[in-house]
Amino acid sequence: MSTTVKPIPLSAPYLDERDEELVLEVLRSGRLSLGPSIDRFEELFAERVGAPYAAAVSSGTAGLHLLCRIAGLQEGDEAITSPFSFVASANCAIYEGATPVFADVDERTMNLTPEAVEAVITERTKAVIAVDIFGYPCELQPLREICERHGLALIQDSCEALGAMYKGAPVGSQGPSAVFAFYPNKQMTTGEGGMVTTHSEEEWSLLKSLRNQGRADGGGWLEHARLGYNYRIDDIRAALGIGQLEKLDTILALRAAAAARYSELLGDVEGLDVPFADDDDHVRSWFVYVVTLARGIDRERVIAELERQGIATSRYLPSIHLQAYMRETYGFSEGLCPVSEDLSQRTLALPFFAQIEADDQERVVEGLRAAIA
Repeated sequence: MSTTVKPIPLSAPYLDERDEELVLEVLRSGRLSLGPSIDRFEELFAERVGAPYAAAVSSGTAGLHLLCRIAGLQEGDEAITSPFSFVASANCAIYEGATPVFADVDERTMNLTPEAVEAVITERTKAVIAVDIFGYPCELQPLREICERHGLALIQDSCEALGAMYKGAPVGSQGPSAVFAFYPNKQMTTGEGGMVTTHSEEEWSLLKSLRNQGRADGGGWLEHARLGYNYRIDDIRAALGIGQLEKLDTILALRAAAAARYSELLGDVEGLDVPFADDDDHVRSWFVYVVTLARGIDRERVIAELERQGIATSRYLPSIHLQAYMRETYGFSEGLCPVSEDLSQRTLALPFFAQIEADDQERVVEGLRAAIA
C-alpha cells in the first residue's frame, strides 16, 4: 500500500476541450501568426473589460514597457510605483532609462496609498504605475486626480485583476491605459501573453506598431516607421485566449467560491489574517489567496511543515526595492517602505486555482493550523 502524500500544487490553469479545439483550428489553418485569431481575441477582450481598444502583446511586462515608452519616459525621469508587486511594475520604467521611486502601501489592501504617492513626487516625476495587487483594485480615482494635478502619466498594472470592479465598473474601462497578463497562474491564460487596453485610437495604433518591430501602418513587411520591439502574440495563444474568455465567468465564479471556502475554513485559525474584504467601491478578482501571518510566527518553519505535507506555498511578495539588483543599482535599503517590508516578511500564498478540490482546501487549512500551532 502506497504511503505517498498527494501533492497539492500552488496553481493550475483551467483548460478544456474547447481550448484544444480552437488551438487545433489554428494549427490546421497554417496561419500561426499575424492572423485573424489575434483580431478576434482583441475585440472580445475589449468588449469584456469595457474598453474601446485592446492590443495583444507577448506578456504583461511587454505591455507595461510599451506604455512607459509611449509616456515618454527617459533617462533622468522618475516613475512612482508600488514596492509590493512583481518586479515588472518597476522594470518597465527602468527599460526606458527612468529611475523607479517607491511609495508605501496600505497594510490592508496592499495597494499604493495616494498620500504616499503624492509625498514622493518631484520635478523629475513623469509617471505613476499603479498596481491592482492580488486582483484588488487600486485607489484609481484619487490617483488619477493626483496625476492630473501634476501632469503625470498614469499606467494601470492590472495584470492580476481581470474581472475586478472599481466603483461599479470593470477594471480597464475607466480611462487610464491598463495592462493584463495571461501567465498560467492568472485568472485566464494563454501560456505567455498579455493585453493592453486603451481609450485612445491613436495610442492603439501606436501599440500595434511598437509591438511589431515598429512597422508602418502602410507599406510593405519591411517598412518600419519607428524603433519597435518583437512583442507580438501569436495566433495559437490568441485562440487559447478566445476559449478562455468564453468561460471566464465560470472561471471567476469558481475562484471566488474557492476563496470564500478558504475564508470560512480559516475563520477560527489563530495567528493569521485572511485577505481584505470587498466594499462598495472595490470588488476583487481572485488571482491568489494570500494570508498574513501574525508577527512572531516563523514563516519559514510554516512553509517547511506544509512542504513536508506535500502542500505548495510561496512567499508573496518580496519587496521590489530590496531585491539584490535594486539595492546594488539604486542603493535602496530597509526602512524605505516599512509597511511593504513588514508584509513581505509575513505574507504567504496558499494553493489556489479554479478547480481546487474542497477536500484539498481542508487539508491545506488543517496543515496550516498545525504548522502555526
